[in-house]
Amino acid sequence: MAPAPPVVLVHGLRASRTMWRAQVEALQRAGHPALAIDLPGHGERIAETFTWDGALQAVSDGVDEIGGPALVVGLSLGGYIAIAHAARHPGQVAGLVAAGCSSRPYPVVLRGWEAAADRFFARLPDRGAAVNQVLVDRFLPAQGAADAGAGGFALDVVGDTMRAMRRADPLTDLARLDVPVWIVNGRFDHFRGEERRFLAACREGHLVVVPGASHLVSLVQPVRFTRVLLEVLDELAARADRSGVVRAQVPRAHAPDDPGLVGHDDDVVAEPLERGRRHAPGVAAAEVEPVPVEDGAQPLDDRADPS
Repeated sequence: MAPAPPVVLVHGLRASRTMWRAQVEALQRAGHPALAIDLPGHGERIAETFTWDGALQAVSDGVDEIGGPALVVGLSLGGYIAIAHAARHPGQVAGLVAAGCSSRPYPVVLRGWEAAADRFFARLPDRGAAVNQVLVDRFLPAQGAADAGAGGFALDVVGDTMRAMRRADPLTDLARLDVPVWIVNGRFDHFRGEERRFLAACREGHLVVVPGASHLVSLVQPVRFTRVLLEVLDELAARADRSGVVRAQVPRAHAPDDPGLVGHDDDVVAEPLERGRRHAPGVAAAEVEPVPVEDGAQPLDDRADPS
């Protein structure tokens, strides 16, 4: 089998590359080169100002560093950035995993978060550190909280990020991609609201829903999320061996379990995406929750902000 591509991982808002420690370690143990990057204004680049162009360049630099084209994996903010990067640098991307970013960033929502950051949290004595820690402790398991916090939290980056996110147009960007896209969401992710619209925008899209996970799916369910990545890499390697095949399959079983992290008793729900398909290859029928594809998918030209 041809080798799978290397992996570049892009973190979420206020976090850093350390949030991917579990995935980087597992991927490297399985023989897959993996690199987690810091976006401007985060982690080791916290002194920099976050900008849209700077974030896209950070992903591009990461792919060059690891020797792409790569499987680019992004979560939340990182997912939106990864989608935009793939649309602008298609030669750098072998596949895309967009996690926790299946809602359009409406201007009214961005303005609300921008105002909260600049007019409230920035004026607190601790700039919101206590509130952030309460949320981390409440919603993340101990190891996930440790990984997320290891690189520090970028408390002052939210306003700049919300202003930069006005340039995001994920549906248009997804429609431009010729590579396979895996949309991965936690079952209880509040960003799932438009996942079917995001799926419909893809030329070659697949939806995977991780049971028992919320928005920060890779931190809440690291084993299951890592299994998805390993199976995607298997599929990309298999694609490289097949000539004339246009469509990739949904993630299939990764043959060797990753010692200490990935076990096949950990179920991942591969949502059936093609009409008439009820189960995903390599995933036991009992693990698949059928979700029918809706008739008459909504057109993608009605993106105006309702506000």
